[in-house]
Amino acid sequence: MSKPFVSILLGSQSDLTVMQATADILKRLQIECEIKITSAHRTPSITQQFISDAEARGCQVFIAGAGLAAHLAGAIAAHTTKPVIGVPIDAGPLKGLDALLSTVQMPGGVPVATVAIGESGAKNAGYLAAQILSLGDDELAERVKKDRVATAEKVQSQDQALQASLK
Repeated sequence: MSKPFVSILLGSQSDLTVMQATADILKRLQIECEIKITSAHRTPSITQQFISDAEARGCQVFIAGAGLAAHLAGAIAAHTTKPVIGVPIDAGPLKGLDALLSTVQMPGGVPVATVAIGESGAKNAGYLAAQILSLGDDELAERVKKDRVATAEKVQSQDQALQASLK
């Protein structure tokens, strides 16, 4: 059995600037991932084949970043029962609002967990995937907890520095 991993799918090359944040979080938490460019509209059969192949290789969570019409996460969810997380990319004239609505408005029975628009959403997609995977991996669960503690300590340190500068 292969080690569980996360597949990050991008609707286009330009989405990588945002979705790199997802890969960075997964790497920090020692979770294997792969990144692929594929399109729900321009390469639907390739997308479908990739999903099937990724599942066979041990993919446990799919993360899709897409802007504009943003049907990639929904197309993935149509072909798998693994968790799918959609990241609306802050692109185009509506700055990601169209992508958010396209990603979050899935029909009943075909869920896509949708996070915030842009880089903060990309980071949260990585964290959410880690939390999902940690349900069956106690060591990963501990790394996720330690990361959360480190984030809290960073905020406290920033406040201490601010308070010192105000004196």
